Amino acid sequence: MMKSLFAAAVLVAGAVLAAAPAAAKVEIDITQGNVQPLPIAINPFQSQNGVGRQISDVISADLKRSGLFAPIDQSAFIQKNLTPDVSPTFTDWTVINAQALVVGRVSPEADGRLRVEFRLWDTFAGQQLDGQQFYTNPENWRRVAHIISDAIYERLTGEKGYFDTRIVFVAESGSKADRVKRLAIMDQDGANVRYLTDGRDLVLTPRFSPNRQEITYMSFGSEGPRVYLLQLETGQREIVGNFPGMTFAPRFSPDGQKVVMSLQQDGNANIYAMDLRSRATTRLTATNAIDTSPSYSPDGKRIVFESDRGGRQQLYVMNADGSGQQRISFGDGSYSTPVWSPRGDLIAFTKQAGDQFQIGVMRPDGSGERILTSGFHNEGPTWAPNGRVLMYFRDQKGGAGPHLYSIDLTGYNEQEVPTPGFASDPAWSPSLE
Repeated sequence: MMKSLFAAAVLVAGAVLAAAPAAAKVEIDITQGNVQPLPIAINPFQSQNGVGRQISDVISADLKRSGLFAPIDQSAFIQKNLTPDVSPTFTDWTVINAQALVVGRVSPEADGRLRVEFRLWDTFAGQQLDGQQFYTNPENWRRVAHIISDAIYERLTGEKGYFDTRIVFVAESGSKADRVKRLAIMDQDGANVRYLTDGRDLVLTPRFSPNRQEITYMSFGSEGPRVYLLQLETGQREIVGNFPGMTFAPRFSPDGQKVVMSLQQDGNANIYAMDLRSRATTRLTATNAIDTSPSYSPDGKRIVFESDRGGRQQLYVMNADGSGQQRISFGDGSYSTPVWSPRGDLIAFTKQAGDQFQIGVMRPDGSGERILTSGFHNEGPTWAPNGRVLMYFRDQKGGAGPHLYSIDLTGYNEQEVPTPGFASDPAWSPSLE
């Protein structure tokens, strides 16, 4: 199986290291409201030049940041210099309460590539849970670390990981009166930042295609607001159209063939769908209100959007052809920026109540509303591809500019995502595999 990122490739040899098929005793039930992190030992990967330790450090950071794992301090390790070739002395790990153990090695190949191997062990059962090896160019070592993190996460939780992903965001610099906004992309942990635009035009609200490394975004230049399609692997950019009055970029349909958007005409804003091949548009709502921020369900059959047709911003759901429009939010305050979970089970939103901006989730029928975090200005949630974590941006009261944060569905694991400067409007990519 081949996984590619631009020109850098990672060849995944699969579970070739004889992972045991028996059921693991070490498992995490992430459907619980508050999960106790699993103690896990990440042994430094053996290598000749230090890249092994770098890989194991990234794996440890990934798992810790998820909130589901508690990597054990390496100073507590009894057994040292482990390799994937030899079974561990399991009592040396159970005595320090390491319920799972990761062991690995990085070896140079004759063609200049690296071979990265790892094994995942259930220490209490004395059983191997997973074992894989990867071949990659040396500069791509960090991505291999994220892929291994995903493998560990999936084996121990039963859910797909989200570490081998990227974030497109708006990088902001300068004073409030003269703010420069550039489109940027980075790994989900804040590493490998790269700028996609030069800052001459204002950019807003990038959106990822669900099945390609492609984004839409809005650009405000001398010719007015335009929506662009940008191919991230090639850098090719094309204009979707000129849309006066548009304030949010379109969102893709699940098959990537359409986008849905809000267009303003005669003081009103309504929802339209556009076929990206023919550029033909279909009007989906027809009200005297402001209907905006549409987002498809993952099966493409429904759309959630916000509307002030009832007097203030609330959330509505309709069929993809515009029929069956119904309100789903009924709490105090105003609701905005809805986005459907990739799992289909929840809708994330921004809610303004008093002087607080909240990020929350509810079921598609409006039931089960939960607020995950509150602050002076939180906005713009975006889902990790496994539907378990959200990212958004926050501006502190009196602060100079916004920063990115992530939070899981329990609401207990909130963390700032490092960026070189101010950052807003995050969009989470699909898995890079």
